[in-house]
Amino acid sequence: MKRRSFMRSGSLVLLLGVQQIARGATILAVRVWPAADYSRVTIESDTALATRQQFVASPPRLALDIEGIELNPALRELVAKVKADDPNIAGIRVGQFAPGVVRLVLDLKRPMAPQVFNLAPVAAYQNRLVLDLYPTNAVDPLEALIAERLRDERAGGAAQQAASAALSVARTATSADPLGDLMARQAQKTAASAPTRPASGALATLPATAASRPMSAAPAAREAAPRTDRLIIIALDPGHGGEDPGATGPGGTREKDVVLAIALRLRERINATTVNGNPMRAYMTRDADFFVPLQVRVQKARRVQADLFVSVHADAFFTPEARGASVFALSQGAASSSAARWMADKENKADAIGGLNVKTRDVQLQHALLDMSTTAQIKDSVKLGGAMLGEMGKLGRLHKARVEQAGFAVLKAPDIPSVLVETAFISNPDEEIKLRSEAYQEQLADALMRGIERYFSRNPPLARNRTT
Repeated sequence: MKRRSFMRSGSLVLLLGVQQIARGATILAVRVWPAADYSRVTIESDTALATRQQFVASPPRLALDIEGIELNPALRELVAKVKADDPNIAGIRVGQFAPGVVRLVLDLKRPMAPQVFNLAPVAAYQNRLVLDLYPTNAVDPLEALIAERLRDERAGGAAQQAASAALSVARTATSADPLGDLMARQAQKTAASAPTRPASGALATLPATAASRPMSAAPAAREAAPRTDRLIIIALDPGHGGEDPGATGPGGTREKDVVLAIALRLRERINATTVNGNPMRAYMTRDADFFVPLQVRVQKARRVQADLFVSVHADAFFTPEARGASVFALSQGAASSSAARWMADKENKADAIGGLNVKTRDVQLQHALLDMSTTAQIKDSVKLGGAMLGEMGKLGRLHKARVEQAGFAVLKAPDIPSVLVETAFISNPDEEIKLRSEAYQEQLADALMRGIERYFSRNPPLARNRTT
């Protein structure tokens, strides 16, 4: 009798335990971050969630059972958060699989290598369950970058042909009437503004075409002296992104948004520029609102064999009085100032906030990259930073008139001159307004572009062929 009563009471305790778990896990928010690199789904809750997962390869889908919760409106929101243009997720289905178990099924558009992991509370976030969906057949970034360059050149060639045809017609019309002279002058302007970028005959090099050579040269001379231009690649790294908003201004402006806008404007300028006849191309570590771990940013730049690495940020401080732009390079030893050390510590916390799956990190690779930075790289980085500071100083006030140095993880590519640009203090109300302004973003992009050109005018890129 006593044993029966004990068993009943034990069952009651077990039942209460399940109910307490179900009631104890409250879903606070659900978020979906689509990107070509990978798509992320985040479920934030007040306590850590236990899960079981199963991946089915054909058709590709991920089934995830979340234990200890009941289906609620917050989880149902996930269905509507997947957009049709998500490159990886076709849709999400959610339902009550069993008492205390909610099942999510993610239907995928292509083969994936899913990663499911938990993140402890940090910064503004509580517990997060993260689903990262990586395509198993990722596009080679250098190959994609050169293919993009070739598409632009083909389009530019068509525009040049059209402009030349218009010029020919206008010149013919000039002898007939005064209006023809006006048409000719306009056509000459059009032809002058049309792209004259060299076309490519191979993946790794870009041979110049007749359109890119001086018009005054004789045809025979032009044919006798062909030259090959090397593609100059600038890795642009908009700071933060996705789960990591970066600093937030007093008016609610998020750092991750303004630095992406500035980087995209700078990309346009880089892609339209040549240095000593060498075409330039910008490579973005992120071109949308998604999180990229610090070490992955470095790896991306190295994979495309970038000539320069420029990380774009917007500074923040405890008080709103701080203002002005700064540029940072790596330091092998102590930081150049306590402020530089504080800044590096703050930026290096991005992985914890953005949500890094620590189980997937290659520790040996990480240590190798962090310890291989060379004196030559740092010296060139300081030169690049100085050129940028000189141009940004013409635009407005500088917070520091010289390049500061500290142990920024994102600047540790051993073979790429790398700088971190703090464009302004987003924590300063006046500078926050400027950072939101399209006109100011254009001015910043112009200044950074001039700094890059100024650096290359004194430090020509190495004459080497690009290979994949």
